[in-house]
Amino acid sequence: MSEDKTEGKKKKIEEETKGSAEPVKKAGEAEEELEEFLEKEDEKEEEEITEPPPSEKEEPEEEKPEEPSEEKEEEEKKEKEQAKRKREEEEEIVEERIYTVPLNRAWIMPLNKRSPRAVRILKAYINRHMKVEAPKEGEEEETEEPAKLIISNEVNERIWTRGIQKPPRNIRVRAAKDKDGNVTVYLAEGE
Repeated sequence: MSEDKTEGKKKKIEEETKGSAEPVKKAGEAEEELEEFLEKEDEKEEEEITEPPPSEKEEPEEEKPEEPSEEKEEEEKKEKEQAKRKREEEEEIVEERIYTVPLNRAWIMPLNKRSPRAVRILKAYINRHMKVEAPKEGEEEETEEPAKLIISNEVNERIWTRGIQKPPRNIRVRAAKDKDGNVTVYLAEGE
């Protein structure tokens, strides 16, 4: 069986060398090179047979890069959600309300000013309904920081999903006021 392989390899090598532009070697030299080449090939095949597949090789666990599986990704998502909830709880929410904010007035503006206008409408609506007091120009600034209105990235991305020209006609949000008077706007559940 191995003789058949070697004869086939010899023929293959002879065919490859026929078309080459190398100077013609003596018959003895060519046979020696051919035998060396075949021995190397046989050694490679033996190594492949004796070596276990890469999955069965024993490697230190530190060097193996971990492949993210679906289960690990789900666990990471759950941990992130729990971390968000903890942060929200740490803020000590005093008041929380859900609003449907009409943004249709933004459509009066020229095309390339609609989404920024929708964000301003949202801020004005939340300021009005959650009674966030902005510092007045005539008053002196107090040592305490004035209440802030914080719009979450989720809400901002929802307004800008279709670009600057086509903001949504309305948006459903959850506004949470903490003990310092800061209001944070999140997307309502199910949005």
